[in-house]
Formats: sequence, C-alpha cells, structure tokens
Amino acid sequence: MRIDLHTHSTASDGTDTPAELVANAAAAGLDVVALTDHDTVGGHAEAAAALPEGLTLVTGAELSCRVDGIGLHMLAYLFDPSEPELARERELVRDDRVPRARAMVRKLQELGVPVTWEQVARIAGNGSVGRPHVASALVELGVVGSVSDAFVPAWLADGGRAYAGKHELDPFDAVRLVKAAGGVTVFAHPLAVKRGQVVPEPVIARLAAAGLDGIEVDHMDHDEPTRARLRGLAAELGLLPTGSSDYHGSRKAVRLGEYTTDPEIYGEITRRATGAFPVPGAGGPRPA
Repeated sequence: MRIDLHTHSTASDGTDTPAELVANAAAAGLDVVALTDHDTVGGHAEAAAALPEGLTLVTGAELSCRVDGIGLHMLAYLFDPSEPELARERELVRDDRVPRARAMVRKLQELGVPVTWEQVARIAGNGSVGRPHVASALVELGVVGSVSDAFVPAWLADGGRAYAGKHELDPFDAVRLVKAAGGVTVFAHPLAVKRGQVVPEPVIARLAAAGLDGIEVDHMDHDEPTRARLRGLAAELGLLPTGSSDYHGSRKAVRLGEYTTDPEIYGEITRRATGAFPVPGAGGPRPA
C-alpha cells in the first residue's frame, strides 16, 4: 500500500480542488490519501463524493499551534468534526486568518512591495487564506522565485519583516481536544528548520507524555540526517513515525506520494481513532 497522510486542497492553500486532489492521488498510484487542510474540514465532503475506486480517504486537518513563541502545525486525523470544543477552536483560527493576511499585506506595502489585498484574495479564492497565498502573490510580482523563498526572515517566516500573528492553539490543548474528539495527532514537520525556529526536543517529549501519537519524519523539509534523528526520537518516545508529501498542488514542487507512511503505522492510526473512519472509494481497500 502507498499511503500519503498530508495534503492540501483549495479548501485551504492548495491549488487542487478536493475532487481534483483525490483524482490526482489515484493517478499517482496511492491507495490512501489524507486531506489535511489548514484549520478546516471544508473539503472533506467534496473529496469523499469524488473518491475514485480503490482509493481510501482519511479525513483530517492541520491545526495551527504555538508554544513558547514558536509556531508549529499539528496534524489531526479521523476526529469527529462536530465535537463542539474543537470545532470552536478551528473557527477562531479561521476567523483570524483574513485580518492576519491583511496585516501582512500592509507590512509588505510598507516595505515597498506593490502587493494588494485584492491580489491575495484572488489567489486564495474560497480557501482559508494564509501565508502561502501571500507568498504566491510575491512570486507573481517577481519579488521571490518560489513560495518557499518567501518563508525567510526577510519576508514571511515566523518573526520575519512581514510576519503577522494569528490565533493559534496551544499544542497541548490541541492534543487534548483532538483526543476528546476521537482523533489521532501527529506533529507535522517538527524539525523543518528552513521554516524558522523549531520546537525543542524536550517539548516534543512533553507532548508525547500528554498523548501525542506521532511525528512526521519523512518530509521534504527534513534532510536524511534529520530524518534519522527523528526516527530515533520516535523510538525513544514511543511515537508513530509517519511520512507524507505535504502536497499543495502547483504551489510546491513536491509530488503526491513523494513521501509515504508505512502500512503498519497507518493501521495503528486507524486502530486508535474512534471519532471517524477512513472512507473507502467504491471497491477500495478497507484499512486493517
């Protein structure tokens, strides 16, 4: 089985619609794909309705968190989307995204960049607006060469010249809320140093003690020594090591299925989840 547990659609900052994403996942030879848009479950229904035969959909979200002033992302899988406390926190984060993006546009304008809110809003469309949409505007204007090039201190990285904060969950609360909603949590790209400051390993250990289920090991922003370090940390802390593409369509160069999760790890994730079940396409494989 080929399993990719981290992707984004136009419901947040990807360029594929949810229907296109699952079609592309099947075309890429995946057996399982997780749709994990930022702080929203808005793409799940469309993805499930368009699910091709032989492809299983794992519903999820990537939650915006911050601890000790450091931003991080928490992947949440197979939780009950109607659980009120977690739903309320997701709504608070989403509601803060537009004011935050507008603030970043203002900061960029003050730096002499001729970006406009209308340009960013056009790029975001109906998605949950975020830094990648602002970064795409910088690419359009020729300010940077790629979306990744915008996530540096000179521009949009945490603490960067044009960075603006938003409402974010405490990751310990995120673990608690997702677990209460029957879901499973995996710390996304925990040592992606090119994105900015990362959470120290003692904090990861505290999260593990608080109920964190796994850490994303195989990811485009981790080089091989970093992946080896994370595999060792996962073993030490009893965490599930996952791998995934963090696919954003044309917004990033990574391909669907470029990094994948071991079927045994996927099976353990589905066994732990009680809030929702993977959705099999017609005739698709059912998880163990």
